[in-house]
Amino acid sequence: MRTLLAAVLLLFAATVALGDASGAASSALAVRASTEATGARIVVDLTAAADYKLFTLENPRRVVLDLEGTELAPDVKLPRAQGPIIAVRSGVQPGGTLRLVIETTLEAEPRAARLAPSADGGHRVVVDLPDADAPAEAVAAVGTSRVVKPAHAPGSGARDVVIAIDAGHGGKDPGAIGHGGTREKAVVLEIARELAERINREPGMRAVLIRDGDYYIAHRERIRRARAAKADMFLSIHADALRDRDVSGASVYVLSERGATDEAARWLAERENAADLRGGVSLSDKDNVLATVLLDLSQSANISASMQAAEHVLDSFGGVVPVRKPRVQQAGFLVLKSPDIPSMLIETAYITNAADERRLRSDSQRGKLAGAIVAGVEGYFTRSPPEGTRFAELRRLAAAD
Repeated sequence: MRTLLAAVLLLFAATVALGDASGAASSALAVRASTEATGARIVVDLTAAADYKLFTLENPRRVVLDLEGTELAPDVKLPRAQGPIIAVRSGVQPGGTLRLVIETTLEAEPRAARLAPSADGGHRVVVDLPDADAPAEAVAAVGTSRVVKPAHAPGSGARDVVIAIDAGHGGKDPGAIGHGGTREKAVVLEIARELAERINREPGMRAVLIRDGDYYIAHRERIRRARAAKADMFLSIHADALRDRDVSGASVYVLSERGATDEAARWLAERENAADLRGGVSLSDKDNVLATVLLDLSQSANISASMQAAEHVLDSFGGVVPVRKPRVQQAGFLVLKSPDIPSMLIETAYITNAADERRLRSDSQRGKLAGAIVAGVEGYFTRSPPEGTRFAELRRLAAAD
């Protein structure tokens, strides 16, 4: 009976929403997002001019854009989590007003503007979310923001695999500092951006930057953003440090069994508020025994997948990037503790080693490093493609030949 009632209520709500929007004077054809060092921007492409209202809500921080007499066109996909944008949601308000809610970590007052059609596009409403901590020179250097999109189009309806790229540290946390003054937080962000660009050039792959500026994000928030982006893999980019300046080379880590055990206890204790596991498996409605079994199975499979993916990346380093530890390492790093997203932490070099520090500061060397990581990730997904992806489709076609 409850299921039937819920279905009826959902149908009623959908009918009301459609009725409100049917007389809309404008349609939102796309909602795009971009992030820069100066903050973030949301652009709404419209078929006609629309009046708007912009305001903010707190706890959590949200920027709300109401577009009067506007409907969201069918099949429009809202932007995924990226940088300081945690989530973008939509709804229909009475009178046919389209509401866009942007959850963000940025505290500065947002700005909005309505743009008339030009050579660059049709009617648009642009919402700028400034970063109050952005350096003045960065603000001066930025003109119009751009959306970084994959250079390819997904084919046959198969989705891209989503790679969440997490540049370690940031903002108040500089990370390690090399003897030449190189800051870990800055150089790993450059590597993350290069990695994202290369991934977005590969058919069937799409990158999401967890951090795309110099700001701090808590470890669990990084995991939450990857989950919000429905990431198929999580890459945390770092640069190691030791007192011994002679130590050099890259290392790759995945979660240890002990780290998984500790995280399982936390998930089980908080499962009423925890996000569901991937695939729609909920822990909140399960008894302790069943929830424990489901979580254990998910974590075991996830560590195995993480290890396989990390081995592909480590193998791809051979001959391209100096390697410190030739085997994948395991540790309890907090940022690796998602129970259902294959995750690895890549120590790209020892920033305290003079030769490694020079490599980290070199555009060409960072490019080689990013290329090796992409090759490893692509190799893993070619062998272990998630269902419904372009990689899975190619594997199916190859098997049929």
